[in-house]
Amino acid sequence: MKAMLSQPMAGKSEEEIKATREKAIKVLESKGYEVVNTLFTDEWYERMKERGVVQIPLCFLAKSLEKMSLCHAVYFCKGWEQTRGCRLEHDAAVAYGLTVIYEE
Repeated sequence: MKAMLSQPMAGKSEEEIKATREKAIKVLESKGYEVVNTLFTDEWYERMKERGVVQIPLCFLAKSLEKMSLCHAVYFCKGWEQTRGCRLEHDAAVAYGLTVIYEE
C-alpha cells in the first residue's frame, strides 16, 4: 500500500517542512504504507520558467495528482484546509475514494 503527503509549505522554513514531513512519514510507515515522494526538488522544477511554465503552482499540483494516482491513501498535514493546493488534493482524494488520513 502506498501513500503520499499533502503538506502546506508556504511561509514555512525548510526545517519546519522537513520536521513535519519526517513525522508524517513515521506515522504512515507505522501503518504499513510506503510513502511516495511528493517533494519535487529536481532540476526540472528549479528551471520551470525557463521551460515555459507560466502557472508554477498549477504545475506542482499536476505532478502531485500524478503521484496520487499511485497511492491508496493521502496524509493531510495540519493546516491543509488553508492551502489551495492541499484543498484540491483533498477533493481529488475524496472524489476518487482514497483513504484520507489527517495529522492529529
